[in-house]
Amino acid sequence: MGSVIAAAGALWIAVIMWDAFEAIVLPRRVTRRLRPARMFYRVTWRVWSAVVLRMRPGGRRETFLSFYGPLSLLVLLAAWAASLVTAFAMVQAGIGTRLNVEGDGVFLDHLYMSGETFFTLGLGDVTPMSRVGRAVTVIEAGVGFGFLALVIGYLPVLYQSFSRRELNITLLDARAGSPPSAEELLRGFGADHEELTELLAEWERWSAEVLESHLSYPVLSYYRSQHDNQSWLAALTTVLDASALVMVGIEGACARQAGLTFAMARHAVVDLAQVLGRPPVGSAPDRLPASELARLRTGLAAVGVVLHAGEGAEDKLAELRRMYEPYVVALARYLVMPLPAWRAGAEPHENWRTSAWGRPLGGAPSRSADPHDD
Repeated sequence: MGSVIAAAGALWIAVIMWDAFEAIVLPRRVTRRLRPARMFYRVTWRVWSAVVLRMRPGGRRETFLSFYGPLSLLVLLAAWAASLVTAFAMVQAGIGTRLNVEGDGVFLDHLYMSGETFFTLGLGDVTPMSRVGRAVTVIEAGVGFGFLALVIGYLPVLYQSFSRRELNITLLDARAGSPPSAEELLRGFGADHEELTELLAEWERWSAEVLESHLSYPVLSYYRSQHDNQSWLAALTTVLDASALVMVGIEGACARQAGLTFAMARHAVVDLAQVLGRPPVGSAPDRLPASELARLRTGLAAVGVVLHAGEGAEDKLAELRRMYEPYVVALARYLVMPLPAWRAGAEPHENWRTSAWGRPLGGAPSRSADPHDD
């Protein structure tokens, strides 16, 4: 029986260490379904989002959602550490290691010794009496030291990736509003195709960074933006919407860059949907019915952005939308992140114009305060 317990403990050590290696060290997507970290996020997010869906939409619900990403990461790290401590205690108990306590030690004594060894406390009040037990203790101390070093190095990398992602989302506020829209983004450039081309090139690189960072660290997908009316998914969807409009309605170098940006952004949403286990949604409410598309064309034409409406233009736009909308809808439903509209509406909201007291800045039109500041 002791050998079975020791073997089970050794196997669990190997499983947890490999899982931590894949999640922290390995810089690529892991497609295997049976992973402790994957099951942890599936179960905890299902419970967390079920609670969220019972709450009314608003600032309080968004605040509750924002806790999940950082909190789940800390709980996962604690679960890994607790698993390793328990597994090493099972190994020590299974091989029959005697301790310098009354009765040679029970499992709780092994668990205590394992904990102080893993966290390198060095108290020395409980020690193994056999050579094999001492060897296992040395191995555990090395594993614990390495685990803590990985965690210390992992958190700054994670938050640097988060900060880089949020930088462009914040910059999008003045260009496309909050929440952003393709109409507002294109209106800001008018007929200046050169500047629009530069912007689309920046968002091509941003999409590539999001793809790389969120595939390596999927937990970033659950991290919410600073403001309730912004999100990485809304920004990515807006970029896809705007790129599709440019590809269909504007010719020349701008359309070429829009195609490159569209390809990278579409790649990002498809791969992220696969990593999070979200199949594309087959049917969903139309985000751009024909009447809204006509109003969109009219609104853009009023500021000098003329989109070609020749034969086949609407069919091409519909084809492009089918390439990404089923995936962004699936991600939006799973992450409880609302998708942006194509049109800005009568009075687009911009966070930079508001304050926590709801007063407009510098004579700007009065707007409602950002829910994040409540």
